[in-house]
Amino acid sequence: MSELSGKCAVVTGASRGIGASTAEILAGQGVAVVLTARSTGQIEEIAARIRENGGKAEAVTCDVSRFDDVQKAVAACQNSFGGLDILVNNAGVIDPIGHLSTSNPEEWANATDINYKGVYFGLRAALPVMQAQGGGTIVNVSSGAAHGPMEGWSHYCSAKAAAYMLTRCADQEVSADGVRVVGLSPGTVATYMQTAIKASGVNPVSQLDPSVHIDPSWPARAIAWLCTDDAAEFAGQDVSLREDDIRRRIGLI
Repeated sequence: MSELSGKCAVVTGASRGIGASTAEILAGQGVAVVLTARSTGQIEEIAARIRENGGKAEAVTCDVSRFDDVQKAVAACQNSFGGLDILVNNAGVIDPIGHLSTSNPEEWANATDINYKGVYFGLRAALPVMQAQGGGTIVNVSSGAAHGPMEGWSHYCSAKAAAYMLTRCADQEVSADGVRVVGLSPGTVATYMQTAIKASGVNPVSQLDPSVHIDPSWPARAIAWLCTDDAAEFAGQDVSLREDDIRRRIGLI
């Protein structure tokens, strides 16, 4: 039996890529999963597939830039599965890619609402629940962009840097309550985001050969591992999936 069996989780941005893979891998380890996305079509299909394979899953419409939506997703997990043991703050966008001087202020601000405020809203909705029940794990999907500037990614880099500081602040505030908050920097992953980056032609990441991007199942397995006791030492940090030592700990190499 998996160490995670019997726990319940909310995964944001679960309609594709890392989020979808994370939901399926957690479910495969016996976790009851609430999948969220701004539209329900794809997450309903994934949830149905999980149930067909003997797992527990629900699909909930949720725009992470709206606090009420995030609260409702947490409440759905509590109502359906009895609590909230894991939150994966995965939802994120890379568009619009472009220079600050020509950026659209409304689009730029909307992207930061998702990439930064969405993490805060997840923390704000989940932490009181986890503190009251005496434990839980929150994994914030981070990026190397949190620690280094990239041309054309001003909203993404700045929001990821801010979210990294939220990880550190939250860990400082809630670790004594048995709640673990940790970040995962997955590297470049074969998802829609990389398709958009490639099409932009902006900065060196867009020039990478698609063969170098890892499968979404790798960060999904890393997220599941970060929720286990074996990863407790990494609380408050951004864990990089680029590191061979981390990949060995997870069982990827």
